[in-house]
Formats: sequence, C-alpha cells, structure tokens
Amino acid sequence: MSTDYPDYEDVKHKELTEKITNIFYRVYNKLGYGFLEKVYENAMMKELKKAGIPAASQFPIKVFYEGEIMGEYFADILVDDKVIVEIKAAKSLVIENEAQLLNYLKASKIEVGLLLNFGPKPEIKRKIFDNFRK
Repeated sequence: MSTDYPDYEDVKHKELTEKITNIFYRVYNKLGYGFLEKVYENAMMKELKKAGIPAASQFPIKVFYEGEIMGEYFADILVDDKVIVEIKAAKSLVIENEAQLLNYLKASKIEVGLLLNFGPKPEIKRKIFDNFRK
C-alpha cells in the first residue's frame, strides 16, 4: 500500500522534537500560565542545557529579497541547529503565530519548527518547511 505521507518513524527530527515537547510540559507544569514569554524562554533554555541539548536563544534570521537583506528577525530558540522553537504566552494560538513560524522556516535553512503556547491550556504546533521548497 502506498501513501503520500511518510511513516511516523521518518518524521524529521522526531526524537529531538519529542525531547523539546517533554521539556515544554515540564516547564509548563512548574510555571503554569501567566508569565511573559521571556520567562518561559529562559526556563526552556535552562531545561535544554540540563538535558545536554545544544540551544541558542534569540537566534537571528535574515530575510532576503532579490539578494538584499530586507530585515532581521529573532527566533526565540534554535535547538541543535535543527529546530526553531517559537514561544507564546497567549490565550490561544492564532493563524498569525503559525504564519510567523513558517516564515522563519522559509527564511532559514531550518526545516522543523515548534510553536509552544504557555496559555491557559498548553498548546503545541509542529511545522515543517522542506529545504527543497525554498
């Protein structure tokens, strides 16, 4: 039987995103809802470091148009040069949050992104933008 979807085992950076997700829930369970995004970012960075997972906070992403830099944005966390983590502390995620993460993926060599919301209910969205489409 053929399918257009990869097997779950073939999902890009599955093991790493599972570790990040576990850390997200650990931080959420300890801090809960109501802090600014920077508090959650700092807590995520601390937990990633404790887990021995390389990560960079406020990773710069340059946006090019016709070969010129049009702007620079900063992804909240880049994990192991493989996954962009964008952190929100909102009532709920909205389509603009997902568009922001997809644009970070489009503008960088990174293919996998996680959108983590430390809202009243924890929320996670996983996005992929393959480099061959860039």
